[in-house]
Amino acid sequence: MTPPDPHPADGPAPEETSPAEDIPAWSLPRSAEARVAERTVWPSALTPEQAWGGSDGAGVRVCILDSGVQPDHPDVGPLAEALVVTAGEGAEPYRVRPDEEGDLCGHGTACAGIVRSIAPACAISSVRVLGEGFTGTGADLIAGLRFAVEAGYDVINMSLSTTHARFVPTLHELADRAYFQRTVLVASAHNMPVDSWPWRFASVISVGSHERPDPHCLFANGQPPVEIFARGVDVEAPWMGGRWMRASGNSFATPHVSGLCALIISKHPGIRPGQVKAMLALVAQREDEDDV
Repeated sequence: MTPPDPHPADGPAPEETSPAEDIPAWSLPRSAEARVAERTVWPSALTPEQAWGGSDGAGVRVCILDSGVQPDHPDVGPLAEALVVTAGEGAEPYRVRPDEEGDLCGHGTACAGIVRSIAPACAISSVRVLGEGFTGTGADLIAGLRFAVEAGYDVINMSLSTTHARFVPTLHELADRAYFQRTVLVASAHNMPVDSWPWRFASVISVGSHERPDPHCLFANGQPPVEIFARGVDVEAPWMGGRWMRASGNSFATPHVSGLCALIISKHPGIRPGQVKAMLALVAQREDEDDV
């Protein structure tokens, strides 16, 4: 993403106006230009302090769309809600019930714990779409994502994907709907060189892993579809049964980015997904930095 001309970034959080509902989406009369004009000031580079310094994620709702979360794990803390979402029947888009079993394979607990370690004050919700042994269906994935988008979470963490191309149109529609309603969708790239979705969509923040131990260190990729690389190798993460595991993979890089997104949204209320993505790219390490 290309930011506007550089300006000092030591001032307040980005400000903006919202288009009035009576302005047509397909055209803009000159008399209404001032009502939709951006007042955002972007720097040529951004420091972590400017992006998320002093933020703890308070007021931000993060959804872990995964295998469930163990709510009493000491590194996860209390959940705002824990639900199971499955595909509906007929015209019913999905079915929702309370999750009384929790995490069935450990994956969701790891993702929730990583988010909590970065944004300790955010509200974490678990939406389970996977079963034991990481099993799941594309229909349940679609149902869970549809529910999460309609629920209006600020950030949706998807450390999972589908390789079935028949789900692409629906996933694309849901990803775009999330983007336009200011829900940040953070999705893991597949660990293997195969086609999978939704991480390939431009409306999504796509994440791969790097080897550095710093949980706040990011690299921006100039050759997408993977856009952001975050810590994802040899990560100590909480696991089911109150245990911890050393884990590696893009699945565990993704919640690092989701946690940072929660910090950014908390510090800059009203920021849009595209602006969040731009902030991540601006904060990312540069090739000329000494520690690269």
